[in-house]
Amino acid sequence: MLVIFLKRTLWLVALVAAQMMVFNYIHLFGYATPLPYVYLLLLFPLDSSRWSVLLWGFVCGLLCDFASLTPGLGAASMTLTAFIQPLLLRAMAPKDALEDMQASYHTLGGWGYVRYAAILTLLFTLTYFLLLSFSFFHAIDLAISFASSWLLTLVLCLAMEKVRGREVKSEK
Repeated sequence: MLVIFLKRTLWLVALVAAQMMVFNYIHLFGYATPLPYVYLLLLFPLDSSRWSVLLWGFVCGLLCDFASLTPGLGAASMTLTAFIQPLLLRAMAPKDALEDMQASYHTLGGWGYVRYAAILTLLFTLTYFLLLSFSFFHAIDLAISFASSWLLTLVLCLAMEKVRGREVKSEK
């Protein structure tokens, strides 16, 4: 249990630090801003309690809010996404999945994991940008920012999972 807590804490610190030091300064073509700290929610296994996923999501979002000077955007978006994550993972997991199954390319299959990550990052990014703009006056700019940031975030999360998958295989 302590090992799991320490691994999650390490992921939390690494993702918040990367967001704070690198990703906050990336704005591709003035629109796409990666928000890969949502990857923390992709790491939770099927048997995680809902309150722990909500707490980790809220804390991660709050830390990124402090680092990004975006009061409440990350916390609200991560909390909503954390609320949906257990339901989505349960719906996408194979029927014969073990209770401690963790979503990955191996457990959900290649396209299954991509679909799971795409839906979760879509929900997070959509919530984030709707709260950020809080209006539809510049709907085209909002749509471009949302779509490009979602694709960039998804690609980064899939790349991190691919790297993490190789590390898990080498540990065995």
